[in-house]
Amino acid sequence: MAPQARPERHPGIRPRPTIWRRLDAAARRALPVTFSAVLVLLLCAPLDLPQQQALLPGAAMGSVFFWSVFRPASMPATMVFLLGLLTDLLSFSPPGVAILTLLIVHAIGLGARHALARQGFLLVWLLFLLVAAGAIALDWVLACAFALRLLPLQPVCLELALAAGLYPLLSALFTWAHRGMADPDRA
Repeated sequence: MAPQARPERHPGIRPRPTIWRRLDAAARRALPVTFSAVLVLLLCAPLDLPQQQALLPGAAMGSVFFWSVFRPASMPATMVFLLGLLTDLLSFSPPGVAILTLLIVHAIGLGARHALARQGFLLVWLLFLLVAAGAIALDWVLACAFALRLLPLQPVCLELALAAGLYPLLSALFTWAHRGMADPDRA
């Protein structure tokens, strides 16, 4: 009796892994982190936008949350840490606050990704709002602890409102980029 041939895991013709294909794959993996870092850099630049500094936490959290749910391999915890460090350094916030909150947002996004990946936008947005509210409240508590006094709540409410309004825009942009990353012919 002749031995049976084992079926291939990936049947069909596979293209040779040329340097261009490897570069393309690396660029696709780096896009979420690169886009998030550029977003942080833009929001810390002197653009004279109204309430520009209040946009930064919501944009950083929205970016980390989206990519942690829909493309977790492209948003590893080490990159989230570095993104939080960049945010802390550029925004002159108390050291470690953005790192901690972004790592918490990342962990929640990773934990909920299997359930959220199949849900509609509204449920994902609502969970992001809950996560953002908790993270912004944690930011406020830590800032109060660093200042050794109670800080006003108006900036906290503004940051949460801006995060709520910014996430749908970021989500639309990231969804378009995610589809392009998954299928380069449709990009």
